[in-house]
Amino acid sequence: MLILQHPLEVGHAKNSARLLHWSLPQSRLLVGEVFDEHSLRVALSEPKYTVLLYPASDYPDHAAPAALDAAQLADPSQVRLVVLDATWRKSRKMLHLSPLLQGLPRLSLDESVESHYSIRKAHKPGQCSTLEATCAALAQLQSDAVRYAPLLQAFQGFVAQQAGYAEATAASV
Repeated sequence: MLILQHPLEVGHAKNSARLLHWSLPQSRLLVGEVFDEHSLRVALSEPKYTVLLYPASDYPDHAAPAALDAAQLADPSQVRLVVLDATWRKSRKMLHLSPLLQGLPRLSLDESVESHYSIRKAHKPGQCSTLEATCAALAQLQSDAVRYAPLLQAFQGFVAQQAGYAEATAASV
């Protein structure tokens, strides 16, 4: 797994991509808004079928993404998932600035993920944290939702703890 994190997300105490990276030992985290093609190719050099976790979208000035090959998805150990960690607006910009990312096949989630990430604002239903979306995508690829339940439960505890800090701070003001 390759996590591409926008620089504005790095300093957040609510940084779900960092938690995801720490929890998945095979993951790699790169920070930037613009990733030059050479750097991305190096990061993607291990021969695996690479897919971008991103909703299908038609942007007239973007390269058309490659078609998702279901046969390639049959062996999850040979799939590399690329995840953009940013606000929706910033993730669109990251995608816009990278023709290589634009051309990757897109993996969309089969169903809407119920988000428990109440400490950050979602602008539309179905928007969730990077950690929640990635767990849903990995569960979908591996047909194993139970495998990621402990990570999601720990994340819910983290969210509750952060909400408690915010409430305590607001009460003391």
